[in-house]
Amino acid sequence: MNAVEIESAISDLALQPFDAAEFPFAFLTAFGNKDTAVKRLRVGNNKASDIPGGVLQRNNIHIAVCELGNVGETLKALRASTATAKAKAKFILATDGQTLEAEELVAGETITCAYPDFPNHFGFFLPLAGISTIKEIKDNPIDVRATGRLNKLYVELLRENPDWATSERRPDMNHFMARLVFCFFAEDTDIFNGEGLFTQTIEQMSERDGSNTHQVLSEIFRAMNIKSAERAGAQPRLPN
Repeated sequence: MNAVEIESAISDLALQPFDAAEFPFAFLTAFGNKDTAVKRLRVGNNKASDIPGGVLQRNNIHIAVCELGNVGETLKALRASTATAKAKAKFILATDGQTLEAEELVAGETITCAYPDFPNHFGFFLPLAGISTIKEIKDNPIDVRATGRLNKLYVELLRENPDWATSERRPDMNHFMARLVFCFFAEDTDIFNGEGLFTQTIEQMSERDGSNTHQVLSEIFRAMNIKSAERAGAQPRLPN
């Protein structure tokens, strides 16, 4: 599965009534695990996990569904679990159907959110599907809602340009998203001289159908790459 399919699958999962017994398997299915792999987890579940309500996938994730209000304590138990360490799990996740907490164990990065909002953090979990997370999105200093919108933008770009999801093009995609994050940050922190300069320039220069937005962005990035003293003599490349 690619990032577009994963985002769609977990969004659908979050909209469904919470099923404590099925959630771990539905979550893993949303990240591309085949039916045979999920079936093996169902059969071997009681032997692998040492946490009540736990499902452990070796070299990947240890998930536990807990009683209401016990998410924090359950995540601590997952972290301290000998089964987590033995299976070399990269992630732990606990939820009670109202709150969801997760941790990426190598870097110690965590997320905490209302259960319906966990699709906003799909970029955090992409390594579960073998997809390198876009660090500039995951770690950007913008609020969760803005991060979710950047994730949505990432998905829509891949939906419209499926060839960008290939391993060969992924560095270009990451570079482009990093540029956008910087521009939004620079606009919000007044690094750019003028209120809303970046977004307003795109809005004013783009056609209503967005057909030339890629050219507008390219010209903006090109202008920022020209020294201030040399910009007066630089020729624009946008069509009349």
